[in-house]
Amino acid sequence: MKPLEGRIALVAGATRGAGRGIACALGEAGATVYCTGRSVRGKPATKGRRETINETAEMVTARGGKGIAVRCDHTKESDVKKLAARIRREQKGKLDILVNDVWGGDALTEFGKTFWQVSLDKGLAMLHQAVHSHIITSRHLAPLMIGHSNTKHRGGLIVEITDGDFFGYRGNLFYDLVKISVIRLAMAMAYELRKTKITALAVTPGFLRSEAMLDRFGVREDNWRDAGKKDPNFLHSETPLFVGRAVVALAADPNVKKKSGQVFSSWNLSDEYGFIDADGGRPHWGRYSAETYGTWKKFDATLHSYFWESPMSVVYPDWP
Repeated sequence: MKPLEGRIALVAGATRGAGRGIACALGEAGATVYCTGRSVRGKPATKGRRETINETAEMVTARGGKGIAVRCDHTKESDVKKLAARIRREQKGKLDILVNDVWGGDALTEFGKTFWQVSLDKGLAMLHQAVHSHIITSRHLAPLMIGHSNTKHRGGLIVEITDGDFFGYRGNLFYDLVKISVIRLAMAMAYELRKTKITALAVTPGFLRSEAMLDRFGVREDNWRDAGKKDPNFLHSETPLFVGRAVVALAADPNVKKKSGQVFSSWNLSDEYGFIDADGGRPHWGRYSAETYGTWKKFDATLHSYFWESPMSVVYPDWP
């Protein structure tokens, strides 16, 4: 039996990149996966990109799961409400895994510009696209998970996908704010979910060898190492399936609740659970980055423990 057979998952932002890799890995593990996004066959929503949620759903099915493509703009509450209602109807109120991977900020990020130089319209749009969408999605999908876990005696998992497990600057004010914010979302949700069987945490991939990155370097997955001539960092990259297998390992771990509220990296989870990348390797961006650029202090080194000891439950006994 596959480790996630019978589980129902939603990957919000499954069109390409990490979202597609996570959906495919969940399919490998036997899950039924709702693959959502705005790009559908014949109507790609991102200029210059050809990937669609329909293709992702087909990949999920081909790997042994069941992929279901649903067009959903996660910045629109009405779309998310309809999605939640559909899952409730089709799966009898059951949802086990929610992955928030909605991004769509590539065209909005202005690396190299300071906060007094950037376009406010682009920056605020990025927050709406990549943070507000996560909040809207969790708000309407978490009730399915909570109700199901309370009645079926099995916990659920909410995963926020971010970039980096450190507290350092990420090259642009708005990009930095987005990636730190979703880590904080996982932390806050975990605290409010602490009396349930639902786990909330954040996961980061390393240098992601996504479709867009392959195109940028002019290589394919079968000759991707050629890009190392242009950028040595690329030789330490990972496929989107690697972070997908990290999510699967967490979802299959009966003790995952102990990790609630924290942020984890694909490479450290690989060390812990032993999964490998698509080519059989075990890329370790953290080790390479530390050797090349120095170490960063982890995001939750002190903040997580301080947050988890919040006095709110003492001051307000009925606090969630």
